[in-house]
Amino acid sequence: MIQFQLNGTLTEAQVRSGTTLFDFLREKGFFSVKYGSDKGETGADTVLVDGKIMNASLILIHTLEGKYIETVESFSHGQDIHPLQDAFIEEGAIQCGYCTPGMVLAIESLAREKENPTESDVKDVLAGVYCRCTGYVKPVIAATNYLTTKNAK
Repeated sequence: MIQFQLNGTLTEAQVRSGTTLFDFLREKGFFSVKYGSDKGETGADTVLVDGKIMNASLILIHTLEGKYIETVESFSHGQDIHPLQDAFIEEGAIQCGYCTPGMVLAIESLAREKENPTESDVKDVLAGVYCRCTGYVKPVIAATNYLTTKNAK
């Protein structure tokens, strides 16, 4: 049995050998974390672990004792969505939506790590999340708009 924070809630998990964080999240009903591959190649399974982007399919659950895990579900509260999610909607950066949670988490991680990230920083962090629909132009614009607004405050 291990304990960690999941989206701000103390969570206990019965550890089974070989169980990944992805498998655990799916069992618990967290569907924003998408399956892309067992090798973490697509970034669709992106989560934040202690604020850093990681691939849930590559993390064994037993390694998370005392960690703080975030999925995109932690970003909205009832009808209120996170300003970054709103920026994606306003820019039309969501198409099929499969990669969007991973992109949102990657950009938020960047925003937390770097005071004034550049467009180049945005492109670098989004390179870890594979997207077939958007061509990355609108997500980069949405992220840049969000970061500019956030840093202006």
